[in-house]
Amino acid sequence: MTDKPHLDEEALSELRDVMEDEFEILIETYLKDSRERIGSLREAMTSGDADAFAKAAHSFKGSCINIGAPHLGELCMKAEKAGKEGQLSAAPAMLDAIEAEFRNVADKLGGFMGR
Repeated sequence: MTDKPHLDEEALSELRDVMEDEFEILIETYLKDSRERIGSLREAMTSGDADAFAKAAHSFKGSCINIGAPHLGELCMKAEKAGKEGQLSAAPAMLDAIEAEFRNVADKLGGFMGR
């Protein structure tokens, strides 16, 4: 288990202050891109492409950290490491954890935006 929160609300508040009217667009873009990144992870896992798995996890990790989703970023970092090491045997469980955490993050982002 990790001690990282689902969302870094302080970072999100700062981001909202900086982005102002564009904040909601940023969140919507993050959510859409995240779904695509999860699809890329699944595709790489299914095809056994460890390099593509690592690259997709790396890209997803960066966007999670930037948006203020530290636990999801940590899960992506572990998936990236597994891909770099060619260890896709753990990928199904990692992807399940990433998808579950993404659902948490998406729900909490909706609440953060007052939905």
